[in-house]
Amino acid sequence: MRFERLDLNLLIALDAFLQERGVSLAADRLNMSQSAASGALARLREYFRDDLLVLTGRTMTLTPRAEELIEPVRLVLEQIRATIVVAEPFDAATSDRTLSIMATDYVFDTLMRPAIVACAVEAPGIRFELVPIVEQPVDALQRGHADLLIGIDNVISTDHPHSVLFTEDFVIAGWRDNPFLAGPMTLDLYQTLGHVSVRFGRQTASYEATAAGTRAIERRVEVIAADFTSVGGLLVGTNRIATMHRRLALRMAEFLPLSLFEMPFTLPPIREIAQWSSRRKNDPAIAWLVQRLKQIGEGVPAGTGRD
Repeated sequence: MRFERLDLNLLIALDAFLQERGVSLAADRLNMSQSAASGALARLREYFRDDLLVLTGRTMTLTPRAEELIEPVRLVLEQIRATIVVAEPFDAATSDRTLSIMATDYVFDTLMRPAIVACAVEAPGIRFELVPIVEQPVDALQRGHADLLIGIDNVISTDHPHSVLFTEDFVIAGWRDNPFLAGPMTLDLYQTLGHVSVRFGRQTASYEATAAGTRAIERRVEVIAADFTSVGGLLVGTNRIATMHRRLALRMAEFLPLSLFEMPFTLPPIREIAQWSSRRKNDPAIAWLVQRLKQIGEGVPAGTGRD
């Protein structure tokens, strides 16, 4: 179908070029060969009388005209999907969809692990792809790099639909034979001992570090880990402690010699929130997955730590 000489099928290709800013990545997203993607780009260049994508050094960049098209093209496609495209019937028991979830390893271990086990029975044909969280997760979600993003409040955008899955608080974890942990956890001990913390990419501080800092509570961070699930192992054999998500700490304590303690000061809990692109707001598979994750998240026992 054409509208004023523009093949409307090319709008989807144009969106991919604008979002991916490259021919190869756009071709992968469109499930077409690179030569076919190059042909689509050539036709778009002819129509807009603009190069759209240009080689700058070793990378492709958008022309000013292409930059102007990003938001209008996205809005047009979202409007089409929301008002014209009829969603296919979805039955979890018979579906063979692939659903991709972007989150931290903490979410994969404490939520997605039991979810995948449950879905193996009730939705045996559905495949799950677990995507590591990136520094601009909402942008990646909008580009179609994942169907669902799971993160805390400061990760989620108000521009896309979302739903709270569960809330989580924190405990202190330390090696079971740490001589400093024979008694209760106090604020003075918390500030005296060395800490293991987590940082993702160029992120400057973890949530617990920021929250503690706002309360003028000092920590001496001696080890910075690249993910949450490695923290427990980094405590064993040392006198260090770590502020850990309660569910993850309980799971780590099942197979590592760790002792857990309640926080010696008030640390606000976090909310783990599922977010999906507004262009997928009518996707019944996404709605099913979010509801199922919510049920599983609320049903996972949190347990307690030591005083």
